[in-house]
Amino acid sequence: MYIGLISDTHGKFCQDVKDFLSPVDQIWHAGDFGSLELIEEIRAFKPLVGVWGNIDGQDIRKEFKRFEIFECEGIRILMTHIGLKRGSYWAFNPGKPIYDTYAKTLIDTYHPDIFVFGHSHIPQVMTDKFYKMLIMNPGACGLEGPTEVPRMALRFHLDNGQIHGLEKCEFTKNFGR
Repeated sequence: MYIGLISDTHGKFCQDVKDFLSPVDQIWHAGDFGSLELIEEIRAFKPLVGVWGNIDGQDIRKEFKRFEIFECEGIRILMTHIGLKRGSYWAFNPGKPIYDTYAKTLIDTYHPDIFVFGHSHIPQVMTDKFYKMLIMNPGACGLEGPTEVPRMALRFHLDNGQIHGLEKCEFTKNFGR
C-alpha cells in the first residue's frame, strides 16, 4: 500500500500537494481539515482515513473520530491530532518525547507500530525506542502557520509489516493557491 500522509490543511488542498500525492493509494490526514468541502475534495482525489483536529467544528467531528486505530499491511497504526505536549519536539528533546496525556493513554492501550499525529506544524519522523514504535508528524500542508516553517507532506510504502521508501516534500507558503 502506498500512503500519503498530511495534516493541518486548514481548508486548503493545494495543487502542489495533490501533485506529490497523485501516485499514492490512500491519504491519511492527521486532523485540522478546516472544512467539509476540503474533505470532499480529498475523498474525490483518493481514499481517505482521518481524524478531527482542534480547529474542526462539529460537522467534521460527526464525520471523523478523535482517534483511529487500524491495521494496514500487518502494521498497527494509531492516529490522533495532538500527539506531544506543547514544546516537546524531537528537535529540542531527542529520544524523549513527552506525549500528550490523551495520546499516551491511547499508546499504552493500543501499542501501535506507528503513531501518527499533526497539530504542531513541525514535521517529525523518529523512532520511540521505549514504545518500539515509529512516530510520524507530517507537519502542515495548508497555508496557515509561521512562514519560516515550510508546508510539508510525506509518502511511503507499507508492505508485509514493513515501512519503506519514505519521502518528504516541502512546499513554499505562497505556491499552489
